[in-house]
Amino acid sequence: MATAPPAVEAAGLTVRYGSKTAVDRTDLAAAPGEVVALLGRNGAGKTSTVEALEGYRRISAGRVRVLGLDPQERSGHRALTGRMGVMLQRGGVYPGMGPAEALRLFASYYERPLDPGELMARLDLEGVAATPWRRLSGGEQQRLSMALALVGRPEVVFLDEPTAGVDPGGRLAIRGQIADLRAAGVTVVLTTHELEEAERVADRIVIMSRGRVVASGTAAELAAADPGGARIRFGAPPGLDAVALGQEMEAQVTEDRPGEYTVARAGDPAAVARLTSWLAGRNLPLRDLRTGSRLEEVFLQLTAGEEDR
Repeated sequence: MATAPPAVEAAGLTVRYGSKTAVDRTDLAAAPGEVVALLGRNGAGKTSTVEALEGYRRISAGRVRVLGLDPQERSGHRALTGRMGVMLQRGGVYPGMGPAEALRLFASYYERPLDPGELMARLDLEGVAATPWRRLSGGEQQRLSMALALVGRPEVVFLDEPTAGVDPGGRLAIRGQIADLRAAGVTVVLTTHELEEAERVADRIVIMSRGRVVASGTAAELAAADPGGARIRFGAPPGLDAVALGQEMEAQVTEDRPGEYTVARAGDPAAVARLTSWLAGRNLPLRDLRTGSRLEEVFLQLTAGEEDR
């Protein structure tokens, strides 16, 4: 069976601002119906990469394609405007315009738009339908921005920090929309600083650092590839006899912070049983037992030395 070509693709993508290189020979691809999350510190090149794919940022070198078209060319960008949804993190709406009016306006730009009222219901905006943009909360503005990106029934959607400043109820609504897009075969590329959110919604996570892709895979794959992942981490009362526990576990045990411990060995069932038995024999409580690495730990390790800016 033939493999479908990528819905979104970048090859050797380079973006420069004067003498500064924001994106450095980056390769990226997203399949039809795939949700890809770009992670990175501020200045890592996430937004510049997405803006280049959208056709709103000129590239210095390389190649980008969306649905087989070149968004950098005028004809390609024009052809994509009705097939691509773009969610901006801030702005994009006249300050005095409410959600209902904004959605009706944007819907008028497309041949087969979604029903604005249905979108407001799905993203919990009915209660603020007439409230001017400038008076909406940050979370309400984010949900409206997403609705505007979806109203044209896009085949590819780019989301910039979709859950930034959104309350728990709004997060659930946005996650639901992303899941519905995936189920409908729509490709979603999103940027986020929220690692937990990326783990929840993305099929694949791409970590960028200093303008380059440094890792790509599912959260489980990224953790498994971490050299420091073959460890057991757990919480217990501070001041455990780490030497005695280490002899029991046949591995080094360290107290990283008061009450937080690491055993330098793989967390196979036999090792976990040995640990819990040792603690139970001393009537010591166990909490937060986990094996392998968390995405946060992998991310921090891969972007070490790169400060947010």
